[in-house]
Amino acid sequence: MSIRVLVADDQEIVRTGLAMILDAQPDIEVVGQAADGRRAVELARRLRPDVCLFDIRMPGLDGIEATRSLAGPDVDDPLAVVVITTFDLDDYVYAALRAGARGFLLKNAGAELLSQAVHAAADGDALIAPSITARLLGAFARTGRASPPARPGEALTDREEQILATVARGRTNSEIADEFHISLSTVKSHIASLMAKLGARNRVEIAMWAYETNRV
Repeated sequence: MSIRVLVADDQEIVRTGLAMILDAQPDIEVVGQAADGRRAVELARRLRPDVCLFDIRMPGLDGIEATRSLAGPDVDDPLAVVVITTFDLDDYVYAALRAGARGFLLKNAGAELLSQAVHAAADGDALIAPSITARLLGAFARTGRASPPARPGEALTDREEQILATVARGRTNSEIADEFHISLSTVKSHIASLMAKLGARNRVEIAMWAYETNRV
């Protein structure tokens, strides 16, 4: 089945271009488009797409608030959101991640990386533009939380510590499997265990915890 995507950007030419790139993929279908954040949230709640692709700077409701409305900590059934922007600013990135985004890309990322981000989000992974992953997660670790991060309820195993570090560096499940010569199902099992122990809802929160505890 196709991955159903909602695209939101206030610039029509950008919105149309993103939709054309995604629709050209054999297993991705753009099911809705929105020119502002409020309309994006309305469509997302009605259509329940597999992935939402949101610009940050939109009228009415910006991409960060739209993401928080659909994927924030208080949302019972969060949607997968990938934030895409022209601006390579640390504030935008860790605000998007805190709001629940499952990916962060720059608009010059290219069609291949855009497709990868959508696939990753649909699969429960997180993809952040490789050029900014370490710097931005590091920036979050320095400024994102005043109090010390909570300790996991159960100690991490040596293998989980290794997986934690690779997730924090932005590795995908396939790359982790290749690095440690284990199966994809084993990788997913380790990541599920990490999320349970750390109280994390997704890979991005696992990565942020790793940076907060100086493991990377």
